[in-house]
Amino acid sequence: MLERFRAFWTKLLNPIAQLFIKVGISADTVTLVGTLGVCTGALVFFPQGKLLTGVLFITAFVFSDLIDGHMSRLTGKTNRFGAFLDSTLDRIGDGAIFAGLALYFAGPGDSKLYLALSLICLVMGSVTSYARAKAEGMGFQAKVGIAERSDRLVSILVMTGLGAIFGLPILMEVTLWALAAASTVTVVQRVWVVRRQAYAEVAGPEGRN
Repeated sequence: MLERFRAFWTKLLNPIAQLFIKVGISADTVTLVGTLGVCTGALVFFPQGKLLTGVLFITAFVFSDLIDGHMSRLTGKTNRFGAFLDSTLDRIGDGAIFAGLALYFAGPGDSKLYLALSLICLVMGSVTSYARAKAEGMGFQAKVGIAERSDRLVSILVMTGLGAIFGLPILMEVTLWALAAASTVTVVQRVWVVRRQAYAEVAGPEGRN
C-alpha cells in the first residue's frame, strides 16, 4: 500500500526529508534508525501484550522507508549500497514484527496455533523476498504473487491495531491466516515462474518453436 501511494506519501513527508538534509542527517542514518524503531516497537511492546502501543510506535518509523529514498534523490547521492542497506534492513524489520507477534502468542496471547502462524508468516515472508532476489541475481524475473511486502506490512499493522482498539483479536487472527496462506502461495508462484523461465532457457529457440 505504501508503494501504491508512494507519490502522495512522498509529497506529504517532503518537509521532514528537507529538514533532515538541512541538519546533516544522511539517508543511511534514517534507514538504520527507522529499522531500530520498528524492531523496538515489535520486540518490546508486542511481547508485553501492548499491541496498540506497538503498532503506533512501529507506524511512526515505517515511513522512514519512503523518507530515506526521497532524501537520496533530493541530494543526488543515490548509490547501490544505499539500496542494498535499505532492502536488507527491511527484511530485519519485517521479521521483527512477526517475531514480536510470535512472542506475544507465546506469552500473554497464549496460543500455540497463532504462535505457529506468526512463525509461518515470518519464514514465508523472508523466503518470498529471497526467492525474488535470487531469481533476479540469476537473470530471471520473479515479481509475481499475491503477497507483496507492503501489503503484508500494512495489513498486519492495521488489523492488529484495530483489533486492539475495538477488542476484536479475531481481526489479527484472520489476517495471520490470510498472510500465512498468501505468502506460501507467493513462494510457490515465484518458484513456478522461475522454473518455466529456466526450462525455456535450456530448451533454447528450437524448443520454443
